[in-house]
Amino acid sequence: MFFFTVDERIVSSVHYRRYRGVQIRSHQRTPSGSRDFKEATKRDALARLAVELERLAGAAPDARRPQLERDFEGFKKLFSRFLAEVRVPAHFYGLPEGEPLPQEEWLDAPMPLFINEGPSVSWDKIEKLPEGAVMDYTSLTTPTTENLHHMLDKLVVVKLNGGLGTSMGCKGPKSVIQVRNELTFLDLTVQQIEHLNKTYKCNVPLVLMNSFNTDEDTQRVIRKYRGLKLEIHTFNQSCHPRLNRESLLPLARTADVHADIEAWYPPGHGDFYEAFNNSGLLEKFIAEGRTYCFISNIDNLGATVDLNILNLLMTPDPARAPPEFVMEVTDKTRADVKGGTLIQYEDKLRLLEIAQVPKEHVDDFKSVSQFKFFNTNNLWARLDAIRRVVERGSLNMEIIVNHKHLADGLNVIQLETAVGAAMKCFEGGLGVNVPRSRFLPVKKTSDLLLVMSNLYGLAHGSLVMSPQRMFPSTPLVKLGDNHFAKVKEFLSRFATVPDLLELDHLTVSGDVTFGRGVSLKGTVIIIANHGDRIDIPSGAVLENKIVSGNLRILDH
Repeated sequence: MFFFTVDERIVSSVHYRRYRGVQIRSHQRTPSGSRDFKEATKRDALARLAVELERLAGAAPDARRPQLERDFEGFKKLFSRFLAEVRVPAHFYGLPEGEPLPQEEWLDAPMPLFINEGPSVSWDKIEKLPEGAVMDYTSLTTPTTENLHHMLDKLVVVKLNGGLGTSMGCKGPKSVIQVRNELTFLDLTVQQIEHLNKTYKCNVPLVLMNSFNTDEDTQRVIRKYRGLKLEIHTFNQSCHPRLNRESLLPLARTADVHADIEAWYPPGHGDFYEAFNNSGLLEKFIAEGRTYCFISNIDNLGATVDLNILNLLMTPDPARAPPEFVMEVTDKTRADVKGGTLIQYEDKLRLLEIAQVPKEHVDDFKSVSQFKFFNTNNLWARLDAIRRVVERGSLNMEIIVNHKHLADGLNVIQLETAVGAAMKCFEGGLGVNVPRSRFLPVKKTSDLLLVMSNLYGLAHGSLVMSPQRMFPSTPLVKLGDNHFAKVKEFLSRFATVPDLLELDHLTVSGDVTFGRGVSLKGTVIIIANHGDRIDIPSGAVLENKIVSGNLRILDH
């Protein structure tokens, strides 16, 4: 018999069968040391989860059941690894480590599966990056035109398209938000690849990894591209159940995802490798003779196919094996201190995220001088190597425990992984230090202001920084959440997008609007106090100015 929490009650395995209406074979065990007890509680947690997943899959329609069972197999692996990080401290029971827990006390003992979100690296084991671990982009050679056709025919472009635009107040997939000249993220991506195919007479396919949140809308949108010289494929990442944080049991009562959408989630882009393999597309592209895939976020407008990096992969240094995995990194600034970075750890390159850093070393991690690069999430991976690590089961990415607080007050957790964390699972990992222009994500309306402005021009779907910009760095823009966070309201506050060519820094807070033809230069701070409104007049030129709540304009 085993014991665990359900809705904050302590119940036995017998009560559990009555509570859920299912049968489960309990672990028969005798009193043992606290370590054995910890392991037993973890086994029980996995057994309970397996019963729930089996029930959900069994209730699914026949057509949906095979896919759901595949997703659940992946989730059980993820959950097992999550449990390996869980701790049940002996002192919770008032016992020193190693003392047995009397069996008669089990009934009164909850199962405190505390989530261990501590560091997954030992700080003193981090090594200095070896010579050549990160190549400078300027050292790469440009391929000759006659070779490009053959190189591009060995490439697959993958866009991670699982996210919604809800954080910016938009409905549907984020990829269909208009970002420039009434063109969406997806429009720009399609233009880029179609231009490649036409220019070099090749056939680079576009693959979209959707989620259950974005697939239906995306399928409708891509119909308009049918007449273009472009092969578009889609597949869905897995669908995983959210877990009640107290009981570690799925919220879902039915396999109908859209009927109970709050109970399900897409498990982060680290799911790409297994989902890509399960879709059959990986095997298809390998059979066609394709060698590499280029993976990036759909909302990173700088993540275009780079011919110099492609040349590096297709014509490698004869002194070293071709890299199986390449991560594009760029110089870290003070705005990027929380971004993942590359480290050498246990003789391999790997991604280090802030969640893995011991608390006493967080400031070291944020230091621009100690960790010079951060991950752009533009990745290049060999297709045959992806197949190998998936088939061998050697993917071992750090688990991200994402806490959510639902509208009904329930606390849940999502178990996720990041696509770049797989780097350590491949051979011959390599970093390439690329220009900042390859990292133009649009996560907030402050990013949207930049890409809509005269800082950039548009060429065949690619954003190109204006030659009139005197320096290559992008301005730092901070727009207040209360008035600018949602796209619709953000757009209503600008009669036209201001001239940002000479801007270094912009902070706007409060009820502020901009007239036509406004020019912002240097550092500009505009703060409307609560109850005040500031209207920047048409034609205004603000250079190194602070504009306060009563419209006083001060030199900065």
